[in-house]
Amino acid sequence: MAFPDRRTANVLFTILLFAIVLALLYAARRIIVVFVFAILFAYLIDPIIRFLQRHSLFFKNLRGPHVVEAYLAFLILAVLAVHEVAPRISRQTNTLFRESPVLLDSFSTGDIAIRIGDEYGWSEARELHLKAFLVGHRQWVESLVQRAGQFTSDAVATLVVVPILAIFFLADGGRIVEAFIQLAPTEEKRQAMKGLAEDLNIMLRQYIRAKVTLSACSLLFYSVAMLLLRFPHAIVLGILGGVLEFIPVAGWMISAAAIIVAGILTHAHWIWMAALLAIWRMAMDYFISPRVVGQNLEIHPLMVIFAMMVGGEIGGIVGIYLSIPLIVIVRVIWRRHVSSNPPLQAPPELLHTAAEE
Repeated sequence: MAFPDRRTANVLFTILLFAIVLALLYAARRIIVVFVFAILFAYLIDPIIRFLQRHSLFFKNLRGPHVVEAYLAFLILAVLAVHEVAPRISRQTNTLFRESPVLLDSFSTGDIAIRIGDEYGWSEARELHLKAFLVGHRQWVESLVQRAGQFTSDAVATLVVVPILAIFFLADGGRIVEAFIQLAPTEEKRQAMKGLAEDLNIMLRQYIRAKVTLSACSLLFYSVAMLLLRFPHAIVLGILGGVLEFIPVAGWMISAAAIIVAGILTHAHWIWMAALLAIWRMAMDYFISPRVVGQNLEIHPLMVIFAMMVGGEIGGIVGIYLSIPLIVIVRVIWRRHVSSNPPLQAPPELLHTAAEE
């Protein structure tokens, strides 16, 4: 018998094909992640658009005009928030870009500590302590500044691209899914793919609902805590913290840094606020978030914690964010094609929405 025989050749060809596909996916992982974020953003905006479709006097059966309305509303809110927090943001940004080389050099030499201390009335000992810290950790500070600059540029690019891509999913998401389903060779497989798509749609909606619930909890906590401690711009900073709750790890770090810096610069009770932020973060990560996500997705809270830890170890911030959706996808496929459990059932409100669509 010749080697390799036909069966062995088919197996080797299939393995090679899978290896090539995985290699291509790995090479294009950044683009794929951007598209995944665009899909999740579309799920976030979709309830608002459906609400506008149901209650609008004009364009009741059209989706495109209401997508534009939702985007305009978010843009207006963003502009108002920026104007409230930083009414002189344009002039300050120009100054920052013009003085950035000098600013970076002052960080490396520690002279920035003297400038900050003179501006906000610090004692000489406090200025010297901060300067000694910056000089002693010069390489770490420079590396941190470079990573922060790269992260900021990537984040800005993603924030611009993701909403644009999400428009296509909001306008033509159903047709895109239907086109993929029609690629199946038989009617039976098309029906199976349609049922799988419906289950994934239900679970992703529930995942976004859980993220919105967590963001609302953070918004409420930040706002109330800062109002009690008399922080400036408490409501706007609270809204910022709630929005950034959608971004794992980096989101709450940026929120905490902004809040604490605002407290330091205005001589508010920033030490108490820092303690409250630490307690809140532990409560969110190990108690509130696992239970909210687990309850919405029917996953045990311990599995949620485990998935986020594994995702963070493998893919960092992106891995943490995508770990739960990946668990959801695997669970849906398992229930559909491996387990004997029946298909997932949507909550009554989601069934009502699907019937209207």
